[in-house]
Amino acid sequence: MARTRDSETKPTKGLSRRAFLGTGAGVALSAPIVAGAGAASALAAETKILGPDKVPITLKVNGNTHSFSVEPRTTLLEALRVHLDYTGVKDVCDRGTCGACTVLLGGKTVYACSTLAIEAQGREIVTTEGLSKDGNLHPIQAAFVEHDGQQCGYCTPGFVMACKEFLDRNPNPTLAQVEKGLGGNICRCGTYDGIKRAVLAAAKTMKGGRTNG
Repeated sequence: MARTRDSETKPTKGLSRRAFLGTGAGVALSAPIVAGAGAASALAAETKILGPDKVPITLKVNGNTHSFSVEPRTTLLEALRVHLDYTGVKDVCDRGTCGACTVLLGGKTVYACSTLAIEAQGREIVTTEGLSKDGNLHPIQAAFVEHDGQQCGYCTPGFVMACKEFLDRNPNPTLAQVEKGLGGNICRCGTYDGIKRAVLAAAKTMKGGRTNG
């Protein structure tokens, strides 16, 4: 016998959805939601609101301490480039997708365009300017030059910083590991072959040791 529309939609046994919501089960399910809303309101009441006016912050960049004031919405990218003149941090996509603004924050790579400056306080920030010492390029920077790992140069500082953190974690990488490890950075010129050669060469030069912090 063919099934009718009613037979397809009407439950044959057990509680209907409407009946279920009218039972204690429905009340039990909604209780955590109500409690969660109350907890969120209490937390919001205790949270100190910053802004919209400027607030004082202190950032430690490449070993130097900088104290200045910014609006709470200011990104780390803006703070470094505009306020502190660390122009090695590039503003390209401003959407956390290309990696050109990559810096080290507490030893880990972050997109500076997607990190608030006030959140970076209390942790060491390293930009590409902080890698060279006494006028000498870091092995990674030197390898990028030697193996032509840059063309227009916009992505290069971000790649260098990503490589630094990558080699700190994996001092003897394979080519496949390099390709995967640098997946968060994009080179619009397509200089990937030179970049990969540079990373492998830098790893060999550094001999598995951590140089320059």
